[in-house]
Amino acid sequence: MVGLESIALFRSLNPEDLQALRHIVQERRLTPNQVVFSEGNPGDGVYFVKDGFVEISSLVGNGKRHVFSKIGDGEIFGEMAVLEQRPRSATATAVGDAEVYFIPRDEMLSLITRSPILSFNLLKQISQRLRDFNQLHLREIIEAERLALIGNFARSIVHDLKNPLNIIGITAEIYDLPSISPEIRAQTQSRIKKQVARINDLVGDILIFSEGDRKGRDVETLDYRAFMQNLIPDLRNEAELKEAHIEMESVPPSVFIAFDPQRLSRVFYNLLHNATDAMHSGGTIFLRFHSDGKEIVTEIEDTGPGIAPVIAGKLFQPFATHGKAHGTGLGLSICKKIVEDCGGRIWARPEAGHGAIFCFALPKAK
Repeated sequence: MVGLESIALFRSLNPEDLQALRHIVQERRLTPNQVVFSEGNPGDGVYFVKDGFVEISSLVGNGKRHVFSKIGDGEIFGEMAVLEQRPRSATATAVGDAEVYFIPRDEMLSLITRSPILSFNLLKQISQRLRDFNQLHLREIIEAERLALIGNFARSIVHDLKNPLNIIGITAEIYDLPSISPEIRAQTQSRIKKQVARINDLVGDILIFSEGDRKGRDVETLDYRAFMQNLIPDLRNEAELKEAHIEMESVPPSVFIAFDPQRLSRVFYNLLHNATDAMHSGGTIFLRFHSDGKEIVTEIEDTGPGIAPVIAGKLFQPFATHGKAHGTGLGLSICKKIVEDCGGRIWARPEAGHGAIFCFALPKAK
């Protein structure tokens, strides 16, 4: 329990002002959950907690009540509405049994006018209150963004796992049919193994994305044409699941480049999934290749509506997405990281009358 003279704001008052304060202050008892004042009420005075606690809360955008602070012994509340001469911006509610000092508005303003020390102390307390509120608000924003980041990661992983899991499910049904030939059974078994390996790669890529720089690790010098010839059948199978087909507009060049084949395959799968998602009810995906003296450029174009201007400037940023019920745009960020870890570059090329066109260039091996 706090006496008037023990309240920080009043400690510097001279005996005359303190005695005047005792004549104007009112003491009020509060029961648990009793509302001291509500949002929109007139600022009729200020309060100091004599004993117990009072919560300050307000309705936020989703219509839920949010507690901003908990006021304890000797602390002031309700002062802003008095000083600004505006309605209350929050609600004050007793937490359990409590007692408060109440000073009516006119008497409080008169006391502040007469006492420069009181005015200065009040200014310091308001300043500290704003600092505390800003720190709390900042922590809440950081925590909300952290939780949103975790949620985006989780949704992205689930989204990326759906396709290989669907392939495994369909292929497993075929594998269990008693009438299929040994040759088909062997093919389905091989396909299931590939998708299981792909799931492992997907999860690994998420971990790699969060690890930082991976440049130069797990790199082999391989023939790009041979790599693409092994990858194209799997890409076609993936596209067929979304009623799309792949058309090769040029032959991959037989040139050696340094890359991790598993991770580079992930780039193609991510761009393929973006294309099939954009085309909705099927379409065509074009693959083009060309090279110069220093690098090989691969282009992937779809027959969808193209890249929306609202997202064009932040395509490769983590979690940037537009017009998709699932996915977060993490796939393009992973593409960027994989290509750059190979010493290459990736970009989107807008072209009137065409769908989305994504290009990436990889340096030739020296």
